[in-house]
Amino acid sequence: MPDDAVQLPNDLDSFWMPFTSSRAFKDNPRFLSGANGAYYTTPEGRQLIDGTGGLWCSNAGHGVDRITRAIQAQAADLDFAHTFGQGHPIAFQAASRLVDLAEGFDHVFLTNSGSESVDTALKIALAYHAARGDGQRRILVGRQKAYHGINFGGLSVGGIGLNKGQFGQLYPSALHMRHTLLPENAFSRGQPDHGAHLAEDLTGIIETHGAHAVAAVIVEPMAGAGGVFPPPKGYLERLREICDQHGILLIFDEVITGFGRLGTPFCYQHMGIQPDLMTAAKGMTNATVPMGGVFATAKVRDAFLNGPAAMPDLFHGYTYSGHPLAAAAAIATMDTYRDDRIFENAKAMAPHFEDMLHSLNGVPGVVDIRNFGMVGAIQLETPDAARAAYAKAWDAGLIVRPIGESLAMSPPLILTEQQISDIGEILNTVLRG
Repeated sequence: MPDDAVQLPNDLDSFWMPFTSSRAFKDNPRFLSGANGAYYTTPEGRQLIDGTGGLWCSNAGHGVDRITRAIQAQAADLDFAHTFGQGHPIAFQAASRLVDLAEGFDHVFLTNSGSESVDTALKIALAYHAARGDGQRRILVGRQKAYHGINFGGLSVGGIGLNKGQFGQLYPSALHMRHTLLPENAFSRGQPDHGAHLAEDLTGIIETHGAHAVAAVIVEPMAGAGGVFPPPKGYLERLREICDQHGILLIFDEVITGFGRLGTPFCYQHMGIQPDLMTAAKGMTNATVPMGGVFATAKVRDAFLNGPAAMPDLFHGYTYSGHPLAAAAAIATMDTYRDDRIFENAKAMAPHFEDMLHSLNGVPGVVDIRNFGMVGAIQLETPDAARAAYAKAWDAGLIVRPIGESLAMSPPLILTEQQISDIGEILNTVLRG
């Protein structure tokens, strides 16, 4: 065996894999052993185009030397210090850089993942109203088909039934609006024309339960892990109007759309709609070290400053909030996005990505194509068809993400026109095969 050969594990049972059929994996294990730029490498030396950007997260591509060196240097200097009543400079530096990127927000509460960010945002929303003497506001509103992570709060407001089925009752005061996936919008390019009226579902909830009982509405500005549903024109704008009218906090879950996927740092900037809270993660460190955050406006943050000065503002936090290595990775990632013009490339490549996806309109078995910025999905006729296409694409040198009947893609934002063309050729061959 060559010295540089990758040793495959002989135990495929100890690791309980997430969202995975362990029996299916053992029957046909797929391993990745290296990554660079927009490509993964298998232990056998095959290259695969990373069509999913890791898992919606490796926005600057893999193996970015600047980020690697920042993590190494920080580990040698200060490997860990908690932030409960004490601090370390790099966490504050990272927070400042993040807030600078998110105009309209003044503060960020640091977490370790998107799931933690969502649960943190929901708790902040409830505590915000309580701090203002409005503690009867307990209802949290989500949407059907929404994905907000896998912690209890996120599952409660999320709208994917399969994710909830094993766990029974979750947060008891979670309600849901309808999703925005409408048949009349099939094969839309970017934002679909139909569906703004679905925002009135929130009005219906208010009429039924009373605005005095509703704390917050959480939506993905572009629904991602449920199957990629771009927002209908006017839909998010109407949600903002209703929330303003009734004193309800609007939370954007930008764990997927954050850090350049729409060609702007965050989707709310692309849309021109300011939420009260925003969750983020994934691209915050280019996925190198786990990190997430909840961005808050001054209005929300200031509500927590009226209690006794010696008491914590918020009785919430994580051991690793503001972890030094994650903070170093975040700063280096922000530098990379800026200096390598990653967001600008995403904006320039988005039309080519859109054209590539919609060139598959008419391929047998393709029933819908959806895209928004550097995100897209090809909907097939059945989940079995999507899983089979995923397996064929892997064998052909492309990683996609099967979600229900759809193949989702969120590639690194460093893609070139040629790489987009390569993805299209593989998809065309796989779907016609």
